[in-house]
Amino acid sequence: MKKLVDKTVFITGGLSGIGRACAMAAAQEGANVVVVDMPNDLSSLLMQDIVAINPKAIFLTCDVSKMDELKSTIDKTVQVFGSLDVALNNAGIGGESNKVADMTEKAWQQVIGINLSGVFNGMKYQLIQMLKQKNGVIINMSSILGKVGFAQSSHYVAAKHGVLGLTKTAALEYATDGIRINAICPGFIATPLLEKGGITDHSEIMQQIVDLHPMKRLGRSEEIAKGFVFLASDDSSFMTGSTLEIEGGYLAQ
Repeated sequence: MKKLVDKTVFITGGLSGIGRACAMAAAQEGANVVVVDMPNDLSSLLMQDIVAINPKAIFLTCDVSKMDELKSTIDKTVQVFGSLDVALNNAGIGGESNKVADMTEKAWQQVIGINLSGVFNGMKYQLIQMLKQKNGVIINMSSILGKVGFAQSSHYVAAKHGVLGLTKTAALEYATDGIRINAICPGFIATPLLEKGGITDHSEIMQQIVDLHPMKRLGRSEEIAKGFVFLASDDSSFMTGSTLEIEGGYLAQ
């Protein structure tokens, strides 16, 4: 039995990495998929695999740091599919590496704007729609760095800690409204985000990152997608305000 048949699933940052894997998984489980991301010349090509699984899949452009753009994409989602059943707030960036005293205001604001305010912006309008429906599921993508510190990544760490606080607070506020809100904390996953951070270009740094995980490997986007499907479906019907840690033992140390 497919677990998300005829559900409308809204995924930010859905063109690459974890978001793309979750979009593929949602389509395979029978969902109508709304992939939301920044404008991309390759969007049509990247959407082909998703549309091939479920033709009821669309791409919408959006800068999640801008509240009005998120409102528009959610309005469009409901206009096209009639409901918003599952939302994955996944869009995120790594940003520059620097100690706190050396972090520029621009770098701080950019990461907080996308990784934290972007989640809030999405939740605000997702909740408004789900309250009308009296049901829905919201999943926020945090990180192992939402649980621990990581040198030279204060903006990213602060944002991902904030995502967990938002998740828990909103889960309490809407627990009796038929809306479940949970988070995922992945370990380091082999995605374009690592490539953009320059980690994959340096074998020594890459090995250091791998060695931080007791399983001695990076995670795969598909492994996170399986956790997403669990939280999105009725398999997790008695879960809200919780964090699903998929991190190769990183946090057990």
